[in-house]
Amino acid sequence: MMSGLNLAQQEAVNYMQGPCLVLAGAGSGKTRVITHKIARLIQTGVEARRILAITFTNKAAAEMRERAKGLIGREAKEVVICTFHALGVRLLRQDGEVLGLKPQFSILDTDDVTSILKDAGGTTDAATARQWQWAISLWKNMGLNAAQAEAQAKDDNEKVTARIMARYEERLTAYQSVDFDDLIGLPLKLLRDHAQVREKWQKNLGHVLVDEYQDTNATQYELLKLLVGERGRFTAVGDDDQSIYGWRGATLDNLKRLPQDWPNLKVVKLEQNYRSTSAILRAANNVIQPNPKLFPKTLFSELGEGEPVRVVDCDNEEHEAERVVARMQSIRANGMGKDWKDFAVLYRANHQARIFEQALRKAQIPYKVSGGQSFFDRAEIRDLCAWLRLWVNNDDDPAFLRSITTPKRGIGHTTLQNLGVFASKYKLSLFEALFSSSLGSVLPAKAVGSLHEFGRYVNDLEFRARRTEGAEDARAFLTEWLKDIGYEKHLYDSEDSEKLAASRWTNVLEFCDWMAQRCGGQIDDAAGVSVTSEKKSLLEVAQTIALLSTISEREQDQNVVTLSTLHASKGLEWPHVMLVGCVEGMLPFKLDDDDGQKGQANEGILQRLQEERRLMYVGITRAQRSLAVSWTKRRKKGREVVAATPSRFIAEMALDKATVKEDPREKLKALRAEFAKKSAAAAATGAGAGSS
Repeated sequence: MMSGLNLAQQEAVNYMQGPCLVLAGAGSGKTRVITHKIARLIQTGVEARRILAITFTNKAAAEMRERAKGLIGREAKEVVICTFHALGVRLLRQDGEVLGLKPQFSILDTDDVTSILKDAGGTTDAATARQWQWAISLWKNMGLNAAQAEAQAKDDNEKVTARIMARYEERLTAYQSVDFDDLIGLPLKLLRDHAQVREKWQKNLGHVLVDEYQDTNATQYELLKLLVGERGRFTAVGDDDQSIYGWRGATLDNLKRLPQDWPNLKVVKLEQNYRSTSAILRAANNVIQPNPKLFPKTLFSELGEGEPVRVVDCDNEEHEAERVVARMQSIRANGMGKDWKDFAVLYRANHQARIFEQALRKAQIPYKVSGGQSFFDRAEIRDLCAWLRLWVNNDDDPAFLRSITTPKRGIGHTTLQNLGVFASKYKLSLFEALFSSSLGSVLPAKAVGSLHEFGRYVNDLEFRARRTEGAEDARAFLTEWLKDIGYEKHLYDSEDSEKLAASRWTNVLEFCDWMAQRCGGQIDDAAGVSVTSEKKSLLEVAQTIALLSTISEREQDQNVVTLSTLHASKGLEWPHVMLVGCVEGMLPFKLDDDDGQKGQANEGILQRLQEERRLMYVGITRAQRSLAVSWTKRRKKGREVVAATPSRFIAEMALDKATVKEDPREKLKALRAEFAKKSAAAAATGAGAGSS
């Protein structure tokens, strides 16, 4: 089982005596260590079902599950491999009743939360509600409730937000709902305040493994502590040099606290990199050097020196995009890169993608923008899907709340709050409670009448959708329904920009057309549903929405260039990487806008600079064979064009000045000239042979 593991990896896998921290540098095989440790634990007698592996994304969980299956076979199914949030759901579904949660509690998505906050704060402005949402999320990740947040508020604005948080928490309780942050905060409360539940979970867990440990926040750390108890049967795998999520609550303090809370902590460093050449790793090690080190380490590679890291200076963003395209073409012409999927363009902020998209389209090079919004994630599509979900499953409370308030129909939050309390008391879904004969005891007759009208309308839609078959009938039904609820007017009323409202309405019409085509059996979909010519009812098609809305493209099958932010690139790798827009003010991002006391501002700037440096390090270590870093002498800032200076991180890479400069256009021109020369020579040889 240990074949293919280096000595440090073997040490991490074999250590079973207590708490273990594996410092896994970029490309050092951390997933391999985790899956092999799972296998080793089973080999030493720990039951598979008592092993818990926590990841940060569903994609990472799926990859880990697949690798574990390849190593240990069917037993891998028994191992619990999930995200922190999925673990929170598991805890709350099993034991949340002691907190007053019914097992069928609802999980609100971001749009549901924005809508409730708009209502709680008495605003129609989504941007303001999202600011509250952001602040409340940070407080929750710090383990604060509304009262604690108000007690430590720095200004009046924060006090107001904390009071809105209190109203928001009341609504969540009334609706028997939780948000994404509650999936960590409430399980923490559950384990901390209820010894019986805590002891049960500690007894049931034989070993806990945590991936990407450096990305944990304060609440997740406390949750981990309560799960593993004083015995500390856990393995944390992470890299302090790749901690880039401070803005969403991740803290390096969690790494500092491990040896304090568990003095017998075993620390294993994985420093051999299996991804990048020595030239790339040298640049990465140099960049990260100025940052303070919790656990010093230096990455090394046995893949050889490789191509020198290049720095490309450009006049402006358009020139930079042209040079990026020329570099890709040059690498392909040189035989170093065969497929377009071998290339990635990485940048600091989403808005930087546009100019590269234009250049790639002009050169007819296929590309995708990684982390771009899914069609099913658009607010207008989620609105319609909520209605469809409610037709299929009347007990879907978030779908009920979204449908009854989008568009607004004169049913206010007080009515819904009282309905929520009533439903919770009698253990009913909101839709079931709506038709209860005793609802009139807690709501005025007018409110009951409005709720009954909505309930009858949903039942009527469900009845008709069940009997609507074929593309034309489905299209007619959906058109009539959208007209009935006034959805087009709702879009235009809720958007400041008429152009944006029109764009959203076009998405709605496209969605309806897609639904209608599926009712007619005319198209297949990405869910793997087989193509048939059978007509389906609209309700049958609606039943597949939950599946379809979670589909992600199979990225490995796409032969396209990847455009991605540095944050979204973490955990990925490509043979050839172009790190663009490396100018002061962009990477590192502007650092001079801190408020408050000068000392505090300087401390905040220093911490942000260190995180930006880690972001640069992450970008560099995505590259396997070649890396180019580009900067522009001028850049757009709003509507102005301003002078720019190269990022300080370029100098920190300490590259060899003799090899660093490159003009990819000249290189491509030379390659084409050489190719033309060879072609002419071959043609001349052929002509000579023909005449003889």
